[in-house]
Amino acid sequence: MAIPNFQDAMLPILDQASDGAVHPWRNLRDECARLFHATDDELAERLTSGGSRFDSRIQWALTHLVQAGLLTRPRRGHVQITARGKEVLAERPERVDMQLLSRFDDYLEFRARTKSGSAEPVSADDVAQDDGTPLEAIASAVRESNEALAAEVLQRVLDQPPAFLEQLVLTLLSAMGYGGRAGASTEHLGRSGDGGIDGVVRQDVLGLDRVYVQAKRYAADNTVGRPDIQAFVGALHGQHADRGVFITTSRFSAEARAHVERIPNRIVFIDGRRLAELMILHNVGVQDESTFVLKRLDEDFFDQ
Repeated sequence: MAIPNFQDAMLPILDQASDGAVHPWRNLRDECARLFHATDDELAERLTSGGSRFDSRIQWALTHLVQAGLLTRPRRGHVQITARGKEVLAERPERVDMQLLSRFDDYLEFRARTKSGSAEPVSADDVAQDDGTPLEAIASAVRESNEALAAEVLQRVLDQPPAFLEQLVLTLLSAMGYGGRAGASTEHLGRSGDGGIDGVVRQDVLGLDRVYVQAKRYAADNTVGRPDIQAFVGALHGQHADRGVFITTSRFSAEARAHVERIPNRIVFIDGRRLAELMILHNVGVQDESTFVLKRLDEDFFDQ
């Protein structure tokens, strides 16, 4: 079963709190996990920011219920049902969601502040039936922007001559921390008679720890196959090396991936999509445009 959106969690949370006791929010989270039959993989699912997606949705459901006056926070990390919350439960609703909460003026004021930054009240008809949390919305927007940027980055790489990619991969590996230590270095080898090796990363000052690189600038429909990998492995043997990185702007065939699994050499594949993702992650060929800070309540400040 998929992780419930935060509105789906509202009624189960309210039901659990119906006894009037003060409940730790994590206990409510655990019970929701049981009710929704959440698997270990679903509970382990992370947001782009690194936080738990399931926890984020439970916390956002609690925030809405508190803002609507159905729950209160008597102390840090705990919630308790209010008289209004008991009244709502007495109606035996099939679902508690944003539309139901919109009957309360203080909730509408909360929604107006979160949607427009003003204190102008909104009507119940203006309440959007959002499924995700603000953190998920930001993560989704960043992911969508990065996916579009990745396609543009890859196209710009394809527009350059082959030697550009050979230099690029060494710059990227350095940005990732390979060859970036004191005394370490990278060297571009791609030239006529290079023996199938385009570059080398020396991980230590003596050059005892080396990683060899092959870069292929192929169009998206030109797949890197098993023969390309066998040639690269042969080039590694010529260097008395047993590991390398093969990077392409296209993709690798299933046969190529299967071949690498059967040989003793340690070969890492980076296809076009992954190449663009790594360039974005490590700011190679791109730069930061905007930074947003998402704040949360400091429970310790109010826990006096």
